[in-house]
Amino acid sequence: MLAVAVLAAGKGTRMKSSLPKVLQPLAGATLVERVLSSCNGFQPERQLLIVGHKAEQVEQQLNHLQGLEFVLQQPQNGTGHAVQQLLPVLEGFDGELLVLNGDVPLLRPSTIEQLLNEHRSSGADVTLLTARLADPTGYGRVFSDQQGRVSTIVEHRDCSDEQRQNNLTNAGIYCFNWKKLAAVLPQLCSDNDQGELYLTDTVALLPIAMHMEVADPDEVNGINDRRQLAQCEALLQERLREHWMKEGVTFVDPSSCTLSEDCQFGMDVVIEPQTHLRGRCNVGDGCKLGPGSLLTNADLDQGVSVLHSVIDDAKVGKQVKIGPFAHLRPGTHIADNCRIGNFVELKKSHLGEGSKVNHLSYIGDAELGRNINVGAGTITANYDGMMKHRTVIGDHSSIGANSVLVAPIVLGTKVTVGAGSTLTKDVPNGALALGRAKQLMKEGWSAPRKTQD
Repeated sequence: MLAVAVLAAGKGTRMKSSLPKVLQPLAGATLVERVLSSCNGFQPERQLLIVGHKAEQVEQQLNHLQGLEFVLQQPQNGTGHAVQQLLPVLEGFDGELLVLNGDVPLLRPSTIEQLLNEHRSSGADVTLLTARLADPTGYGRVFSDQQGRVSTIVEHRDCSDEQRQNNLTNAGIYCFNWKKLAAVLPQLCSDNDQGELYLTDTVALLPIAMHMEVADPDEVNGINDRRQLAQCEALLQERLREHWMKEGVTFVDPSSCTLSEDCQFGMDVVIEPQTHLRGRCNVGDGCKLGPGSLLTNADLDQGVSVLHSVIDDAKVGKQVKIGPFAHLRPGTHIADNCRIGNFVELKKSHLGEGSKVNHLSYIGDAELGRNINVGAGTITANYDGMMKHRTVIGDHSSIGANSVLVAPIVLGTKVTVGAGSTLTKDVPNGALALGRAKQLMKEGWSAPRKTQD
């Protein structure tokens, strides 16, 4: 049996944020969500999150995660004190306890699996993850023999000058035999520089303590401030880009682009510089994104081109061209072979196959059929001051430039709207609709001029 406990009670004062440290975002997910998701493949019997600082806010943010148990640590008196809070919660539990940190988000599931396997095969009471760091300042030092058996761990602030020469550091990630740990947890004392209860002190109290050195020290990078958050973001983005380049995606300037882990790409996708994808994006074969585009929860079929544009919660069919400077807002659905051009905004609208909105238009709360041409400067006036209303335009219609369609309104098939019209009434199939004021002319007229003083 396996229980996972994530330490998430700290204040994170160095972040200088009203948001708890474990809720800081990293590539589209919070730090603690990343830590929890790294264990999903092991199907632990218990998942426990030890909370303290702004506990209610953390619980509210994570209450959608099924099976997650919240354990309150109050006051926060160190990592040992945090795990002591599990004594009543895990009473009668007979298995392993995996202890993770809510601010160490880059740990790979494969590394956790290796840690669990080594712990089980060695028969140790505790196996801890270690890393050799070029600069171990601030990290606890691990002292062990050739076989990996740990004798002691000394926190950096408690190390002598000689002990600080050791660069084998404690990553703060442990796999315990829970019953053995539960027996020694009450023995912890706060006789140290911080006056706190250290979980590391349990290592000296347990008969068999082993360590496993992580192959990539970047996996155990902790986050305490904005600089470290940015460093972890850069590492995670590099991982994501390298993965997708191996899968056949071209990044013209990789370092200028960012992704989320929920993105999926087809073959022969080209991503131009300064293009960013957030949330759950699905990008089909042969798409070209950017330069300078932002996609959030976008679903793009094959052969879509997006230039200097924003797509947010929208679905786009095959061979659609978008931009430059277009904005597809939530609820928009573009069918195959459409064209969305310069400075066009669409919201909660559906465009049928082959339709075009090429210039300077706003189409909101609208249903457009197939092969419609929308002239420059067209607006669907969808808001009456209290409610939104829909515009419906039938197949093969043509909307003249600078037209305003005041919703609710229905235009039939093969309708032609004269340029400069404002329409407020439905139009039948095959009709020409004009809604202009009468043009007036005054011949021989000259503008009045200001009298010179």
